[in-house]
Amino acid sequence: MSKTEAAVLTSTLPRTVTRPAPSPSKRRLWTMLGPAFVAAVAYVDPGNFATNFSGGASFGYTLLWVIVAANLMAMLIQSLTAKLGLATGRDLATNCRERLPRPVTWGLWAQAEAVAIATDLAEIVGGAVALYLLFGVPLPIGGLITAVVAFVLLAAQSRGHRPFERVITGLLLVIGGGFAYTLVGSGVDMGGVASGMVPSFAGSDSLLLATGILGATVMPHVIYVHSALTPGRYGDAVTAGKTHTGRRRLLRAQRLDVLLAMGLAGLVNAAMLVIAAQLFTGDASMDSLEAVHAGLGDQLGTGAALAFALALLASGFASSSVGTHAGQVVMAGFLRKHIPVLVRRLVTLAPALLVLGLGGDPTTALVWSQVVLCFGIPFALVPLLWLTSRKDLMGGWVNRRVTTLTGSVVAALIIGLNGYLLTSTFLG
Repeated sequence: MSKTEAAVLTSTLPRTVTRPAPSPSKRRLWTMLGPAFVAAVAYVDPGNFATNFSGGASFGYTLLWVIVAANLMAMLIQSLTAKLGLATGRDLATNCRERLPRPVTWGLWAQAEAVAIATDLAEIVGGAVALYLLFGVPLPIGGLITAVVAFVLLAAQSRGHRPFERVITGLLLVIGGGFAYTLVGSGVDMGGVASGMVPSFAGSDSLLLATGILGATVMPHVIYVHSALTPGRYGDAVTAGKTHTGRRRLLRAQRLDVLLAMGLAGLVNAAMLVIAAQLFTGDASMDSLEAVHAGLGDQLGTGAALAFALALLASGFASSSVGTHAGQVVMAGFLRKHIPVLVRRLVTLAPALLVLGLGGDPTTALVWSQVVLCFGIPFALVPLLWLTSRKDLMGGWVNRRVTTLTGSVVAALIIGLNGYLLTSTFLG
């Protein structure tokens, strides 16, 4: 073959274009995101709807700083519980069972089950109210529909962690999209935002409401869930975390996950308060989800009312499925027992259906469910801080002293505020 023929033949062959391969560390970093988005749903559950709209309607932008502070606290706590799962390969409930006396373990399990029931109450009621607002479905039937949909969503876990995380993340985006749409219609007073970022109160009533927002920030059931999602989600994280490089990569992925997910939840909560401050400041009638829905329709039209109802429905569906998963985690972790999901669903569903069937006020039920959740927060926070500060358990993942100190201050603040909230609630 002549040189000319060879040149012609070579020119007809397909050429391979060499492109730089994507960085493996970056590719793995993004594929590891997901667990925190499941946890973030608890921070935009129906209980938050009522509290945030009440805060904005009653005190304008004054309590905006409370939402920001609450979100920063949530980021720290969720980061610690995710790290516990990474370092030990076990969830918080299992770690407690392995290191605490049996009577203590049984006590922790009992209060965790009460928390699961209270969580389900808020989420089922929220979904039922959304179905009533959208389609006029009676509240008891709406509660049943919410329970069935949540059960179906939870079944996505049978296909692995990814499908469940994608579904929950999608619903979280629906919630965010609904309030983004409404926020565009309501507008934002930048001066009000600036003043709302300065810590202040407007009397004792605003202090009580701020306590409710801060005190109910960290949901105890999500602490258990998040610690259970990270071990299998990140592969053999225990082995990979034995080296400094491996730990740093995993921690970077976990922190980015928490930052993005909790940041989105924080923006949604802030949007709720801003919308209420723009449209309803001084309107005492905004004391229920139904009133907020009607008010949005009057002020911005049916589109805003529809967006609110759809966001509430997505919140009820997503948070209910996460709450059911939390019940499974605490049962398996504290008692090393598994019961069928349908049986557990029926047990936790009963109180919510009873409230709806008896014609109880949905908003009042939401408030009291948050009061019950307050009782469970110390029983999740204190063991979490104790475990993550133990060098013999965490190894190279152990908290730095400043992290433990900051976490302790946050825990003490949340517990103290919850104590104040409970005292004020029971003493009127």
